[in-house]
Amino acid sequence: MPRLQPRRAQIGLILLLGSQALLAPRGVWSQAVPAPVSVGQPSSALSEALARAAADRILRTIQKGDAQARFEQFSPALQSVSSPRMVAATMKTQPRLLRWTIRSIQPGYDSSTVEATLFTSAGQRDLLMVIDASGKIDGYHFNATDEPAEKVVRNFISALSGGHFISASSFLSPEMQEQITQAQLQQKWLNLQRITGNFVRVKRISRAESTPEMRLVIVNAEFNRLTDNLFVTLDSENRIIGVDFPTDPAPPSAPR
Repeated sequence: MPRLQPRRAQIGLILLLGSQALLAPRGVWSQAVPAPVSVGQPSSALSEALARAAADRILRTIQKGDAQARFEQFSPALQSVSSPRMVAATMKTQPRLLRWTIRSIQPGYDSSTVEATLFTSAGQRDLLMVIDASGKIDGYHFNATDEPAEKVVRNFISALSGGHFISASSFLSPEMQEQITQAQLQQKWLNLQRITGNFVRVKRISRAESTPEMRLVIVNAEFNRLTDNLFVTLDSENRIIGVDFPTDPAPPSAPR
């Protein structure tokens, strides 16, 4: 295996130390500092029964294909970066939901984590949903362990560049979703394009490093001002745990 370069070595060190890296524009990785929790403060999360009912209600709406109802089931944070039209466009790309099984429900401090297996027209998919205290969905993640890391990253960039920030957020690990909202993800992507110009296309995606704990994938992306590399780090289950935008963008290629 080739020797790790300084940037990759730093990424590997962050991951091995267990830090929660955030998406950081222009090169620097931020580290999350959890907010203090008041001891003895009661949980505001739904009970297990109510969380199960909310999950069934959300999945039933997906099964019916009702984009307006689906949008109304989003938390305020998700609604702020979406619209019924965007939801309808996303639903058209998804396989038809036939049935589902809720495997576990874990009430937390202010939200509940629901794990379910979906049986769709394209096969079986494992889903993790975060449901807030109002019974609305606040985030989700599909299990992509068996997919190539490059495919996961391509789908992530496709969602970002298409303005589907809720879908893009679903590729992040659950821990990372807790640290960066969909609105913050949107802002970081827009901030990048203020420097690079508008996104044009992905020219190449290649895996740079792999260990049992992480995969580093390089996305060579063309913008209308320049072409540059984005470094995307995934964990062993293909959940995105870091995105690094290089500090020094590559200048535009000279015309031939």
